[in-house]
Amino acid sequence: MTSEDGTASRGERQKGLPSPTSLRPLLPRIRPHAGALALAGVCLMLSAVAGLAFPQVVRYLMDAAFVEKDGVLLDRIALGLLGLFGAQALLNFAQVYLLSSTAERVIAKLREDLFANLVRLSPGFFTERRTGELTSRLSSDVTMLQSVLSHQLSEFARQTLYLFGGITLLLLTHTQLTVTTLMVIPFIVGAAWWFGRALRRASTGVQDKIAEAMGTADEAFAQIRTVQSFTREAEETRRYGLHLVDVVAAAIRRSLIRGAFFGFITFAAFGGVVAVLWQGGRLVLAGTMTAGSVVSFLLYAMTVAAAVGSLASLFGSYQEAVGAAVRVFELLTAVPTVGEPASPTPLPKKLRGEVMLEHVSFTYSPSLPDVVHDLSLTIAPGEVVALVGPSGAGKTTVASLIPRFWDVTGGRITLDGIDIRQLVLADLRGSIGIVPQEPALFSGTVRENIAYAREATDAEVDAAARAAHATEFIERLALGMDTRVGERGVKLSGGQRQRLAIARVFLKDPAIVILDEATSSLDSESERLVGEAMEDLLRGRSTLIIAHRLSTVRRADRVVVIDRGNLVEEGSHLELLAEDGVYARLYRGQYLEVG
Repeated sequence: MTSEDGTASRGERQKGLPSPTSLRPLLPRIRPHAGALALAGVCLMLSAVAGLAFPQVVRYLMDAAFVEKDGVLLDRIALGLLGLFGAQALLNFAQVYLLSSTAERVIAKLREDLFANLVRLSPGFFTERRTGELTSRLSSDVTMLQSVLSHQLSEFARQTLYLFGGITLLLLTHTQLTVTTLMVIPFIVGAAWWFGRALRRASTGVQDKIAEAMGTADEAFAQIRTVQSFTREAEETRRYGLHLVDVVAAAIRRSLIRGAFFGFITFAAFGGVVAVLWQGGRLVLAGTMTAGSVVSFLLYAMTVAAAVGSLASLFGSYQEAVGAAVRVFELLTAVPTVGEPASPTPLPKKLRGEVMLEHVSFTYSPSLPDVVHDLSLTIAPGEVVALVGPSGAGKTTVASLIPRFWDVTGGRITLDGIDIRQLVLADLRGSIGIVPQEPALFSGTVRENIAYAREATDAEVDAAARAAHATEFIERLALGMDTRVGERGVKLSGGQRQRLAIARVFLKDPAIVILDEATSSLDSESERLVGEAMEDLLRGRSTLIIAHRLSTVRRADRVVVIDRGNLVEEGSHLELLAEDGVYARLYRGQYLEVG
């Protein structure tokens, strides 16, 4: 069970989290590309060998110039160096291309899987997560993982080869100088470990602050008409600015840690180079080493120092990526609290459409009172039932329990005698058509919005539009069915959006229809047009109407009144007026308001 206050959602999010210190969950996604990665690894190793050969070639070049004074040998060695660099360039090109293309494929699949998992999560998950925060996870956090796969892993392998290869060649060149060179490494490794942990915490803080800022911006954009109608642009800008202040503060803290880290690494690495230069110079003066040998050793020492510094830097970046990975895989491994049955019951091919609520109770959280309490209700096949009650009575909650957006906490709901928890969610929800108070339109065309119900031909879409009495206004649009409606359908009126929502349900052709206050925000003329469409839609279908405007109730066969989650009255419109109870009070209050 999930809750609007997020109690169960927090539990879902934490299930199956990856280790906070590894990127191991990425391995199954990388494994299918093992061939390309192996080839990239071979190119990387050959490139590293070419890089490690460079100081030896320089040694011979220097000795040819200063010891042997052989111009022909000098020319040959110089040409050999050009060939070496050319081969290394080709190897680097192949390695970078293979890794980058592989990373793009892996990350694209990761984004797709992450999005696919998010859209399957229970609605309760989204009640505590803002859209901007989720899109931030899809963008910035996944991009950080992309950097690891496309660049940092190859650099880690390259610098590791340089480190161990360089140390080996240093030992072969001069043992005493090697000891001097390696004395600095323990300090760098210790600093990398200490600073890396701090950098990971700081980077996680930055990403969290960015996600909060994105959430605020997304919320303002989604409610831009409300923002502007209340002239709250300056306030929204101030709120966003406060989040940016937090982002900057967290980023500055991260920059301080990163700056101190690199400053220490730079000093330690070049301090080691100075020590090698000093000791090597004394060996040359003593005649135990040639200038070429000292230069070669120095290049190897700088290679080792650069490798240690790069590995330390990569460790810091790795810690940042681990923080991003935890957040990404937290969402990727989250599971819906409204799950599929272990052994589903098949839905009959021909549904009668009987819906029964048997002693149903529901609460959004164990710490909160029941929103619905011991409610029993039957909707007979083809019957239209209106659910009426004051605001907060639990009407919309009841409508959400039938398609299992939430699961009941007591009792059960059946469809044609089958407990809906035993049905595959796609079968259950595929048999229900919902027309909400605020229709959920997408930014595509009119045709695309109607066809969202299912795969359909143009003729079927046109027929659904006619059935919903939407053809009349669609034909007046500039491009007709191909007119783009704008984000959330902002280019259409409320009545037009509602008729498109009804057309979508016509195209779906469900056995059960739920109308959630579908005309409550419309003017009289729009309500009349939508009402005509609804009359055709409800014919022969089991229907639950969540009604706020009681004029809608008159098309119902039966009226059920709930108050504080309890069924308090039931009967026809006239019968309930005669009882002079809750329904009569609501009706008179609304009638007087209209009058």
